[in-house]
Amino acid sequence: MSAAAELYIDRRPGYFGRARTDIELVLPEITASVLELGCGDGGTLRWLRGIRQVDDAMGIELVADAARQARDVFDEVVAGNIETMDLDLPPARFDLILALDVLEHLVDPWRVIARCHQALKPGGAMLASISNVAHYSVALPLLFRGRWTYMEAGLLDRTHLRFFVERTAVELMTSSGLVLEA
Repeated sequence: MSAAAELYIDRRPGYFGRARTDIELVLPEITASVLELGCGDGGTLRWLRGIRQVDDAMGIELVADAARQARDVFDEVVAGNIETMDLDLPPARFDLILALDVLEHLVDPWRVIARCHQALKPGGAMLASISNVAHYSVALPLLFRGRWTYMEAGLLDRTHLRFFVERTAVELMTSSGLVLEA
């Protein structure tokens, strides 16, 4: 097991299986081919396949046990660290790339965004959720009490390597030429 994967050993049950149904309102029209970074055990794709047509789905997951479970949902699952693996993503393969609460866990998310961007089909979409460290639940305790307390999950997840505010999250996502749609 890699050192990065070891950070996730003690995660509570269900951590890797939560379906991110909150993305439904921003899903693009076409979702026939999907790449999910940090796919966990496949909860989000399982849900997505229940509401949309997905003909080709690839997941990348750091934690091997979760990746094994995801193989029941995805057509292809690669277990390992996306930052260090020799992964040849075919150009223009995916209609949709999901990076939901993943990028803040990476050493160089800018490089990962660039690699993924080339794998998007023309007109494809990348959906990302990125923790906003300026959220009042972080900012107020820091400002008024000098508190910055890491947690097992959430905005101050102890495995976060990067912290973003809205502006820097937008800069990350557009750094490879992706266009932000409001």
